[in-house]
Amino acid sequence: MNERIFLSPPHMGDNEIDFVLDAFKSNYIAPLGPQVDAFEKEMASYVCSKGALALSSGTSAIHLSLRYLGVTQNDIVFCSSLTFIGSANPILYLGATPVFIDSEPETWNMSPKALHDAFINEKKKGKMPKAVIIVNLYGQSADMEKLLSICDEYKVPVIEDAAESLGASYMGKKSGTFGMFGIFSFNGNKIITTSGGGMIVSQNINALEKMRFWSSQAKENTRHYQHNECGYNYRMSNILAAIGRGQLRVLDNRINACRNIFQRYYNALANINGINFMPELSKGKHSRWLTVLTIDPTKINITCDEIIDALEENNVESRPVWKPLHLQPLFKDCVFYPHENKSVCNIIFKNGICLPSGTSLTEKQQLRVISIIKKVLFNEKNKQLLV
Repeated sequence: MNERIFLSPPHMGDNEIDFVLDAFKSNYIAPLGPQVDAFEKEMASYVCSKGALALSSGTSAIHLSLRYLGVTQNDIVFCSSLTFIGSANPILYLGATPVFIDSEPETWNMSPKALHDAFINEKKKGKMPKAVIIVNLYGQSADMEKLLSICDEYKVPVIEDAAESLGASYMGKKSGTFGMFGIFSFNGNKIITTSGGGMIVSQNINALEKMRFWSSQAKENTRHYQHNECGYNYRMSNILAAIGRGQLRVLDNRINACRNIFQRYYNALANINGINFMPELSKGKHSRWLTVLTIDPTKINITCDEIIDALEENNVESRPVWKPLHLQPLFKDCVFYPHENKSVCNIIFKNGICLPSGTSLTEKQQLRVISIIKKVLFNEKNKQLLV
């Protein structure tokens, strides 16, 4: 019972080692090689994109995408507020300023109403954004149809940060394929991992080739080392790509596992008055990379911190929902546009908990997590919680 239960640990299968051994046997231990080329082709095929570019991280992928779109000093970029800081830091890399957009209750992702308000108000100021970064949170696509309609109206390109939503879908299309560029992450906690890594997918092959050039130190095609532009050391290694190829082969199985884990939590806890789970948009399929619930403080006299502390005391890792970026000290001077004059993402942050959701989580382990949560909830403070 003291075994540590992690939030979302790596889950290796049977195929990864074969691809890694192939890389070793061929002596392609250098940064690039056949595994990288194959991983890019297989990812593009999986999401039905014309091309892909394998990189060192999702953050580097956003950085290159913003640079390609011409973002420079004194520009502004609209960005979801409820997300990991890696979504917005690349804006700062280029000397630009983020403008943060609230979430909507229906998806927890970018609010079309807040986005529309942002465009109207920033246009009045005479400064339109160079790009909009729309984040797909915890495995669910944003309501892209509405958001893209607004961005198209103002002729501003979209970067779709699908780092957390690989394998999810929206209106029959894979997450990450709605923006001009789709961004994925293969960090150790994602639904599939390469240990560390990222990917850009796009229908624009010329754009991918330009970013491929920048990501390899912008070395010109000459015999000697010639550099006319600033580049970066951003490419994924051949070894990590080999791991990714093995992981990609079981991605659909991993999605099914995550959805089953969510359903088990839902069946056990959804009948408790004051417990609500992250909703699933009717237009899409949520991958349920993480199962996330909220506590209604008007119905449950227990804080999220108390539940997280109780889980930790029992050697179970859980976490709060992302702290909105407009609340981060780094971005304290940035503009934030709320949803209908109230901050939805603030409420989700204050009342949200991410539960252990790794695809290697056993039913026995999950029942242990559920038991701890119920023990905390059903105490003298909460006598009538069942609906």
